[in-house]
Amino acid sequence: MLLLVDLDGVVYRASESVPGVGAALATRVALGDTVVYVTNNAMHYHADYYPRLTGHGAPIGPDGVVTSARASAFYVRDHMPEVRRVLTVGAGGLERELRETGFDVVTAAHAATRMSQEGIDGWTAAGHPDAVVVGLDPQLTYLRIAAAADCVRAGAALIATNRDAIYPTERGFRPGAGSVVAAVEVASRTTARVTIGKPEPHLLEAAAHSVGQDVRRAVMIGDALTDVEAGHAVGARTVLMLTGVTTQQAADALPAAERPTRVASDAAELARVLEDLATG
Repeated sequence: MLLLVDLDGVVYRASESVPGVGAALATRVALGDTVVYVTNNAMHYHADYYPRLTGHGAPIGPDGVVTSARASAFYVRDHMPEVRRVLTVGAGGLERELRETGFDVVTAAHAATRMSQEGIDGWTAAGHPDAVVVGLDPQLTYLRIAAAADCVRAGAALIATNRDAIYPTERGFRPGAGSVVAAVEVASRTTARVTIGKPEPHLLEAAAHSVGQDVRRAVMIGDALTDVEAGHAVGARTVLMLTGVTTQQAADALPAAERPTRVASDAAELARVLEDLATG
């Protein structure tokens, strides 16, 4: 089976491992399954997750992590051939994923500095980009929003890595990428052309494609209802983990067509569920 596995709330919670999940996934890999981790987090370069996953006892192989930043780069490459130059509003991982996929990248930070120093508009400061890709930018400023909005109003395509309104940290919830996307949309009076992350299908499609498998044959394992929704969007089976943000009551309240294939309360139940799905 192809297992598409969410990270925070499934493999770990903040810095703590979810007990037994890494071992359960390692067992499935030993039995021949393929695991690809999928996360809406667009701040980090995909390979930066490898040591963290290893530290949690989770199996990791080549192309084993696809973030919404990486999937965004793939989407623009595959579906928007007219795009050569991209303005990024986000962290270093988003910039690196786009550069490594072959784009000429300018950051909103760089454009904002030029706007301030040279007294020019964001479109000129960014070198007339073809697209603006927006993720979570922890250093967001007024001029970075202005630079992005100027480019979109001038005709650059607006791409949202994800629309998560909030982002969980060890210090509580903070504004997520969706909050930044909303600011650029309001300032530019333009709705993003596409959103890549869950619950949209594009992240899961990119993950399956990265390992040469059919996403419809996958099992999406996540702790949020958006994970389940994304699985439904690509025709995959879904396992809702009760180790993160969703309760059994919330799952039970879903209309029948929107419910997960199976629910698991912990790693032991996850192992049993995956064995059933493999043989069913």
